[in-house]
Amino acid sequence: MPTALSRLFRKALPELQWIEIAALRNALAGADAPLVLDVRGADEFDGPLGHIAGARNIPLPELAAFHSEIADAARPVICVCLTDKRSSAAAAQLAAAGINEVGVLRGGMKAWRDAGL
Repeated sequence: MPTALSRLFRKALPELQWIEIAALRNALAGADAPLVLDVRGADEFDGPLGHIAGARNIPLPELAAFHSEIADAARPVICVCLTDKRSSAAAAQLAAAGINEVGVLRGGMKAWRDAGL
């Protein structure tokens, strides 16, 4: 009987799409801006690093409840967190749920703020 771990490794993990800060900044200035999905907790979202203007805050533990709503938005999704660990997990979760055009902001909010944005 296979173990839970062996079953996990049988599933192909979706390949994550990474987006650099400059590319996101340019995309946000365009007419078809992506949905920026910040998966940090509300305390981090409103905390010292703040958040990207227009970002939607859905903490990672709550994300599954919003899959259909995110899919219905019918626009690219860029996941963001403090670095890029939780956002990577969020992007993989969304891709596995069949949501296309999902990316991860490389370096997260730390990199965004380090870039002076």
